[in-house]
Amino acid sequence: MVKTAKKNKIHEQLTPKTVVIKIAKWFLILFFGIYTLFPLVWLFVTSLKTNAEYFDNPFSLPAVIQFQNYVNAFSQANLGRMIINSITVSVIATFINIMAAAMASYAISRFQFKGKEAIFAMFSAGVMVPLNALMVPYFTIFSRAGLLDSLNSLRILYAAIGLPMSVFIVRGFMDSFPREIEEAAYVDGCGFYGRFLRIVLPLTKTGLVTAATFQFLTCWNEFVYANLLTSSPATKTIQIGIRYFTNQFTTDYVSMYAAIVIAIIPSIIGYMLFQEQIISGLTSGAVKG
Repeated sequence: MVKTAKKNKIHEQLTPKTVVIKIAKWFLILFFGIYTLFPLVWLFVTSLKTNAEYFDNPFSLPAVIQFQNYVNAFSQANLGRMIINSITVSVIATFINIMAAAMASYAISRFQFKGKEAIFAMFSAGVMVPLNALMVPYFTIFSRAGLLDSLNSLRILYAAIGLPMSVFIVRGFMDSFPREIEEAAYVDGCGFYGRFLRIVLPLTKTGLVTAATFQFLTCWNEFVYANLLTSSPATKTIQIGIRYFTNQFTTDYVSMYAAIVIAIIPSIIGYMLFQEQIISGLTSGAVKG
């Protein structure tokens, strides 16, 4: 009986319809996989070529691997300092953003007061506002505050513009967090700050990590406001450094591509480290029950 059931199952799986579906499924997976990975592979291979090889045939392999392009990327554009600037800006802005989003989400989720949903709607509406439309107001504000050409301006700005998305993500996890756990902690004598710091934050860390990852990637890859609010080499970020390989007459493409590879490595590493939390966070926030 068991063998017959297995044969019937195999026979059902090998019907023409299922075969066509499987072929189509794997074709789509391979197509989108190649579509996604090919630009990255091409970028890395091109960063190991000479400019002459690049202009002769952009899709050829390098005759001799040119690791000197990466040395040039650091020496010509001072990428080391810019990487440190990007790391400090992204980490500090992400920390401020997540703490503010966690407190705002907790208040909106747990307390009952007039205008609660209106406040949340205002936060959510911020996701739809194009950031480039606010360049003049932001520039005026930081100019009058005396924060132009300062990394603090980027830290404050990035922490603020990421709040709508972070609050939108974290609030969903706060809503699904059981109130009974907080009530039990309250009965045991745990105060407000103790409940928030020792219970709520650790048990909603999946949502916090999800929001923090998106916030960090946004800060790391942001170009427009980094170019608008900073001017001296000491305050430039890695995204601005990529421009240094282009001038009025020539462009060192291979060194620029090497700088781009260096710039995207932290994003890839960050996603690889937290991909499980990101995926589980997005799927957990998508289903309520």
